[in-house]
Amino acid sequence: MSRTELSVADLAIDHTLAQTAGSMQFLLDVTPVNADHVRQEFAEGRVGPPEFTYRPLEVSPDVLAKALDNIDVASVEDPTLGHLLRAKHRELALQIEMLKARDTDDFSALSIQLYGAASPELRAQAASILDRVHRTEGPGESLDAPAFLALAQAEIDHYREVDPEIDIHAEMRDDVNGVMVSGNTLLIDTDSAVQVSRANALIQHEVGTHLVTQVNGTAQPVRVLGSGLAGYDETQEGLAVLAEIGCGQLTPFRLRQLAARVLTVHRMHSGADFVEAWRALVDEGFPENSAFTTTMRAFRSGGLSKDAIYLRGLVELLVHLRGGGELDLLWLGKFSLEDLPLIRDLDDRGVLNPPRLRPRYLEDPAAQTRLAAAADRADDVAGLIEGAA
Repeated sequence: MSRTELSVADLAIDHTLAQTAGSMQFLLDVTPVNADHVRQEFAEGRVGPPEFTYRPLEVSPDVLAKALDNIDVASVEDPTLGHLLRAKHRELALQIEMLKARDTDDFSALSIQLYGAASPELRAQAASILDRVHRTEGPGESLDAPAFLALAQAEIDHYREVDPEIDIHAEMRDDVNGVMVSGNTLLIDTDSAVQVSRANALIQHEVGTHLVTQVNGTAQPVRVLGSGLAGYDETQEGLAVLAEIGCGQLTPFRLRQLAARVLTVHRMHSGADFVEAWRALVDEGFPENSAFTTTMRAFRSGGLSKDAIYLRGLVELLVHLRGGGELDLLWLGKFSLEDLPLIRDLDDRGVLNPPRLRPRYLEDPAAQTRLAAAADRADDVAGLIEGAA
């Protein structure tokens, strides 16, 4: 296969766009820093919507907007790369507008533009899960933040044995909520408690998917594959939930949680306030603390619809697998399933490098069997949990 070289001018535009994207910490900036404190107050009162506070923005949105305006994506010569970079440029502009609108009424409408809303079909899948999956596991033994950090570090060390040059990390922070990846770092809330039965699934979700694709993407000539092409979140989160299935640890409670996120986003868009959305989850059998977290995630910054994409991304990937699609190219970086034909074009032309890492869970022969069985349930996600009606 002959290798196609992208022009220096095209790569310079890509690198500049990737640098701008990498200078943003969008998800951190739209997530409250006082969620744990507010949770305690809410548990004691529950009389009105909680008041969240957010971290100061490290870079002014106006500065980001000006830097973005100076990137001339219209001049990219390669048609495939040009399409991908123009779409990413539009997405970054939208995210910057959302940062400007943080914690205002405008934020929710901008969020729908970025992530979409919960479609009737997706809501039907979510409702079916809550109607049919009632058997949930007990709390069980939990790992505190230092213990989970040690587990995550061991997983990172495994990947460093594969490639000593990779640049990924894990750390505990008191200004994050739960467990999340930002850039090349796994961030763990110092107050986190992770069920032992869920620990490996969470490791494969965060390290085995988000950090693995970050490593592979940053090693590409097209650097935006590291920070993420437009719309990458949905497929990334779908892949991360597939990892939970592949390692055999998608639990009934977790599937119900994904469904609850979809329905909470829809309730928010339909006019429910925080307390009403929280109460609906409690009435559906969710523990009060879990219901608070799900509701907070949907209502943060004025209404973030991102949580609807987990179940949607999973369903789309199951349909992809059921139709004979493969996952191999999806490890090359962070991009949407919709852009797979464009990534295949770049790969076929020899533009892209092979992945430096592959998710560890795929080393288990049973993983492929689990994924194939799950693909057969693409139209009936409730059936992913054995024992569902």
